[in-house]
Formats: sequence, structure tokens, C-alpha cells
Amino acid sequence: MTTVHTPQKHNKPSRLHVLGITNCVMLVMLFAAITLTIASFSAKAQEAPLTTQIETLKKALIELNRDLFILEEDLLFPSSTQVAVYLSVDVGTYFSLDAVELKIDNDTVTNYLYTEKQINALHRGGVQRLYMGNVSQGTHELTAFFIGYGPENREYKRAVTLQFEKEDDAQAVELKITDSSAKHQPEFTAVVL
Repeated sequence: MTTVHTPQKHNKPSRLHVLGITNCVMLVMLFAAITLTIASFSAKAQEAPLTTQIETLKKALIELNRDLFILEEDLLFPSSTQVAVYLSVDVGTYFSLDAVELKIDNDTVTNYLYTEKQINALHRGGVQRLYMGNVSQGTHELTAFFIGYGPENREYKRAVTLQFEKEDDAQAVELKITDSSAKHQPEFTAVVL
């Protein structure tokens, strides 16, 4: 008796389905733009002097780099799952920030240790993108631990927790450190933007 083996089909999604048709179309369009840019550059190469050609090529590369960055962000962090967390500091008389630990749904997603230059930038009004990642739609809990030095230069560790609802659109959360003059203490808040 002869046994015939039939190959088993794996239910593995194709690359086209994994990336999504829209993203594949964007990749094809980007490749076409790169090809056209190179073709137009080589056509102009015989007309213009070398320095002009180099400057034109630099500009084209900068534009392509920007387009690739935008495409990469769209592929890695689609708006349906994207969550971004920002940090801002107001004044800083009662608290000197040293580090931040960020957890989403009890999973540590980032630990950040600050340099003096970064602290100065935050005190001058800078806002730091502390985290960007993906979460599923639904209810999530974000917890941020602020570590530093409080009044009288004592070690200080405080936490703030925020429940947020992730929907179809990209979600942004701001962590704020402010001074409370009435309490002579720092205040830590988290708000959905």
C-alpha cells in the first residue's frame, strides 16, 4: 500500500496582510518617489555644476528621510493603538527630578534617568516625550513614579496613577510636576490630552 503525503497548509498570514494593504501602497509610493528623485537627479547632473548637484541631492535625501520617518511611525504606532506620554515641569522649587519610572497595566514600559542639562531644559518650558508605544483598545492604568529630592534635600519618591480609556484615535497623556506654594510641596498630576 502506498501512502501519499499531502502538504499541510499553515494558517500563517501573508506579509501583505500583516503590514496591511494601505501600508504596502505607501511603501510602493515611497519607492516610486525615490526612483523618480534619483532619475531626475541623474538627468540634471549633466546640466548643473557639481556643488549644485550635491546640494540638490542633500535636499532630496532630507525630504526622503522625513518621509521614511513618518512612514515608520505610522507602521510601528498606528493611531488605533498608539499612546504617547509627555512630561512637563513647572518651577521646581520644592522638587528636583532625578528619574521617572512609567508603568502601563503593571508592566514597566520605561525608566528614565535625567542629566542636569535635561532638567534645565524642562525648567525652561521644555516638554519631553517620555514614552510612545502601543496598547489595545479599552481601559488601561498608567502609573508614574517620580524619584528625586524634595524639601530640605531629602530623598523623595511619589507616584501618580491614571485610568484612561483607549479608543480608535491616538491617545496622549501629560505628566506634570508643579509646585504648591500653599503646601510647600510638589504636586504630581497625570491628565489625558
